[in-house]
Amino acid sequence: MSPLENTFRVAIFDQFLESFALIPRAEQKKVNGFIRKFRADPTSRAINYEKISSFIDPNLRTVRIGDAYRAIVLKPEQGNVYVLLWVDHHDEAMAWARNKRIEIHPETGGLQVLTLDAAPVAAAQTEAAPPARAPKPKQRVKLPPPLLEEHPDADLAAVGVPEALLPQVRGLRTLDELEALGATFPPEAFEALYWLASGETVEEIQRALDLGEKKRVDTTDFVTALENEVSRRRFVVVENEEELAAMLDAPLEKWRIFLHPTQRKIVEKDWSGPARVTGGAGTGKTVVAMHRAAWLAERVFPNDEDRILFTTYTKNLAADIGENLAKLCPNRTLKRIEVVHLDKWVADFLAHHGYAYEVDYWDAGGGRLWDLWREALVHVPEGAGFPETFYREEWEYVVQPLGCATLDDYIAARRTARGVRLARNQRKAIWPVFAEYRNLLEEKRLREATDAMRDAIGLLDRKEAVSGYRAILVDEAQDMSTTAFTLLRKLVPDRSNDLFIVGDAHQRIYRRQVVLGQAGIKVVGRSRRLRINYRTTDEIRRFAVALLEGLAIDDLDAGLDSVKGYRSLFHGTPPRVIGCDSFEREVEAIAAAVREGDPRHTCLVARTTGRLDQYAAALEHAAIPIHRLSRAKAEDRSAPGLRVATMHRVKGLEFDRIIVAGANDGVIPLAAAMSSSTDPAVLEDLEKQERALLYVALTRARREAILTSSGTPSPWIAPARKAASKAESEVPA
Repeated sequence: MSPLENTFRVAIFDQFLESFALIPRAEQKKVNGFIRKFRADPTSRAINYEKISSFIDPNLRTVRIGDAYRAIVLKPEQGNVYVLLWVDHHDEAMAWARNKRIEIHPETGGLQVLTLDAAPVAAAQTEAAPPARAPKPKQRVKLPPPLLEEHPDADLAAVGVPEALLPQVRGLRTLDELEALGATFPPEAFEALYWLASGETVEEIQRALDLGEKKRVDTTDFVTALENEVSRRRFVVVENEEELAAMLDAPLEKWRIFLHPTQRKIVEKDWSGPARVTGGAGTGKTVVAMHRAAWLAERVFPNDEDRILFTTYTKNLAADIGENLAKLCPNRTLKRIEVVHLDKWVADFLAHHGYAYEVDYWDAGGGRLWDLWREALVHVPEGAGFPETFYREEWEYVVQPLGCATLDDYIAARRTARGVRLARNQRKAIWPVFAEYRNLLEEKRLREATDAMRDAIGLLDRKEAVSGYRAILVDEAQDMSTTAFTLLRKLVPDRSNDLFIVGDAHQRIYRRQVVLGQAGIKVVGRSRRLRINYRTTDEIRRFAVALLEGLAIDDLDAGLDSVKGYRSLFHGTPPRVIGCDSFEREVEAIAAAVREGDPRHTCLVARTTGRLDQYAAALEHAAIPIHRLSRAKAEDRSAPGLRVATMHRVKGLEFDRIIVAGANDGVIPLAAAMSSSTDPAVLEDLEKQERALLYVALTRARREAILTSSGTPSPWIAPARKAASKAESEVPA
């Protein structure tokens, strides 16, 4: 940085990036050039700042960019601070700035952009608007009490509500009225008001917003204000040309730049050991994990030889994360962060150390493991009284996850995941099935993925291999096994900032339940929960959560999780349910829905690959272009066409609209899965998995969710709609 650059501070407001993105590409080059020159030297004589007398805020200036555009700049009298706030056509830019005031909140110290001419909400209203039929003389309509009458002005100020907006706040009587003003309020103030109206205390909100201890605030010190955690949610100081270029190349991907204070606190905390972060769908867990990886690589482990592992359960999620980290991190940092799904890491690690086995995976359509399993079933004892599915479940839920290598291991195993009790003599009688399967695997030099993980653990325990990682980050932790976490614990020394684990058991779509403590990972005192859904509307969130109502959901460490406090702070329409009497009519309805918007921002999901193929073929026949999401690659967002994928594939993605096709009885839940067992504990587990799949699919939607069916709809839809409607009615009005 040159001596000149040290004399001023240049920052960008998040809405500036939004306005820049709306400028036609043909014109962006000229605006881009201005921004780069501005960052290099905002004091240059070539920049002509104009003070507009009609503006409410005397610190605002306009700058001409060519003949058509103007930038709006905050230039306070003190601090040599320059903040780019907005860019637009001349008249539109002037209109945006005219009623804006930028001030430092006297309690929180955060920089806030206020819109001061929004119409007050019913502040002087004493009666409802007269109905079509006039009421009897002197009849008055009783209004609800003011929404926040229990909270004095001091409470509102303590959580960041600007004094200038208090008259509007005091006129509010319902959450609907508050939400109508949401776009004109600073987000931290709107969020705090929402929580207060929902029953949260001032102290709880201060902790959630990381407002910290009350300090003396200089409301003229914009340099200090820009460093405030509340400000960093919407303002970023541009440190160098590389950072600026990354912002302008993808101005709408604001997740790379701005974090909620609670997220930033988690990202930048010096954790004394393993940390666990949970939260509902859309709360930004993956974003937090990616920022954490970048922060560790830049600040904690910055040396060229420091390596960081970022892993997850599936290859497509690893591909998506790798692509997004490339947008977040400079190359010098990115090259030290290894992003790979865990099964591939294990296979590569073992191969590097001369592993003598091939790792194979269970395939629903058949394969070598199934062939060997059927051979082992020859050893089922006569008169045992169990169906063949019982032995497969016993392997999946007991023998394999607990690592039972001998009969003694099996007899001693705790079968808490099973609902069918087995006496010692029964275990002894059926053990030959599992022993034979293991013998067959050995003969064929094959290993299941879980056994391969145990072999990797053995190499590390015997000091025959080392990993060399300084830190490991894990996304979608709920889908990994306890064996997987035992391996990860071995890969990095037990020390500060070693393991960072994010997940949500409400989204568990594979048959495993992790218990971190059993893997030697102690997270007591180092757990955080994110509560705000930034992706979906609250109407979609309520419907999705209703699917899981009454189910016991774990917290990844043998405790129970809860959706208490999990909210979306913006609203839309409830999920649309379309029932049709035939597949052809359903396809017609889907095609009509797709044509309502840009197909690239809509994704159709189906429960199975076979059903997805049917819908894709029918829609292509109806002249709807199709883009199938790959199982192994990140989504190509520039490709044309309606996105189509299975419910499993869309995990970790998001779209403006989601269409859940084929939401029929027998499909959701999938009859073939639910009829595969007679064990009540396994059936409960399968139902959770099926419900979680639909929960995951719906919560990929940012703005709209549609469920379509032909024939009898899924039995889960009507109860979910009813429960979601009830939840809405119970929100304070």
